[in-house]
Amino acid sequence: MAKRPASFICQICGAAYPRWQGKCDSCGAWNSIAEEQGGQSALPVAQRTERKGRIFPLEGLAGTSEDAPRTVSAIAEFDRVTGGGLVPGSVLLIGGDPGIGKSTLLIQASAALAESGHRVIYVSGEEAVAQVRLRAGRLGLAGAAVELAAETNVEDIVATLSAGRAPALVVVDSIQTMWTETAESAPGTVTQVRSSAQLLIRYAKKAGAAVILVGHVTKDGQIAGPRVVEHMVDAVLSFEGDGAHRFRILRAQKNRFGPTDEIGVFEMTGLGLREVANPSELFLANRDRSAPGTAVYAGMEGSRPVLVEIQALVVPTSLGTPRRAVVGWDPSRLSMVLAVLEARCGVKLGGHDVHLNVAGGFRISEPAADLAVAAALVSSLTGAVLPAEDVYFGELSLTGAIRPVAHTVARLKEAAKLGFQGAMVPPMLASDPLPSDNALSIRPAATLADLVAGIAARAPRRAPQAATEEG
Repeated sequence: MAKRPASFICQICGAAYPRWQGKCDSCGAWNSIAEEQGGQSALPVAQRTERKGRIFPLEGLAGTSEDAPRTVSAIAEFDRVTGGGLVPGSVLLIGGDPGIGKSTLLIQASAALAESGHRVIYVSGEEAVAQVRLRAGRLGLAGAAVELAAETNVEDIVATLSAGRAPALVVVDSIQTMWTETAESAPGTVTQVRSSAQLLIRYAKKAGAAVILVGHVTKDGQIAGPRVVEHMVDAVLSFEGDGAHRFRILRAQKNRFGPTDEIGVFEMTGLGLREVANPSELFLANRDRSAPGTAVYAGMEGSRPVLVEIQALVVPTSLGTPRRAVVGWDPSRLSMVLAVLEARCGVKLGGHDVHLNVAGGFRISEPAADLAVAAALVSSLTGAVLPAEDVYFGELSLTGAIRPVAHTVARLKEAAKLGFQGAMVPPMLASDPLPSDNALSIRPAATLADLVAGIAARAPRRAPQAATEEG
């Protein structure tokens, strides 16, 4: 057979081009187009035969449906993110920074399922079997009945998995190291990753085994390889964390069998990852109650309330353009809060550098954090210390009004459980059905100006004058 001509494929989005070019017109990435030979093999056109389509039955919307069965592990935080356990025949893609603990999490989940009597197979394409055994020994899991293999050929992996009893879980670490004979390009390219993933997905659906694929992460935090793989799998999980902090967060970005806003919190210890049943205590540990610029935010991650500390530092700038540094929050959201403070409340921050940090390395995406961020900013600017026993949550509008948010009762219950005594919340909370045993002092705030006035009244005498002079 004649050799098929080479094509140039973008390693980010999978777009194909007849010749090399510096920028991909599809995704806009630079230097991402690489030459690949052939692609997937196919029969010559002369040898192809036309096949008549098969008529399949159609069904209506009305009817009974059963929930997908689950294979529950002994790791509650892992089961929470997956929606209650692994669904047989599903394929999950998990990504995270190098060294964040992906392999540790998966070897612990594999051992937990194996101890409950399920067959679990761990296939490593990056490490030898001896290296996986060393990690399991450090974690105290050497006695778990997990079957190991070091292989990268997908055809050999599928043949081995199909030979014996169908496993309940198959872990492939990682998909970028796998290669298939149906594609002629090198491992890690778009064609190889897509073809290898397709063969593993086909095996999972046919055998009814849950398959977890590990994906590398690029510099900007995205799972490396074509985005089409994320559409092929049933769930995409992100394992996040900071090497300077001991906790890790497993977050669902896509889940066909469960919610996509749940998180699982783990703590990295010398014996592996430990579940954190109450993340709020971890995020609020060792906080400074007497320093200005700190506010406790009562947030929601899925069905779980989480309390975290918002830290702000506002200082006069020595640069022509003030600096805006944000860690753990959306920079665009901070710009909006600063604009509302200046336009609706007269708080002038144009001549100040603003540094905002979510304590503990936690990442917030909920707009309900607007009120807590505004409180921390005004507290840092005026030097007023916020009450250490209060929590804040609420969404800001461009008019300066504070809008209500969902799950108010759950946020207040979590705050009361941790010993907080007050809460500054949107005004509509007064008409919401609060629990009869509510012990918090509720202080509704209709506008952001009400919040600023209350904080300015607590400030030292010189701070408001300095703030007025700056304005």
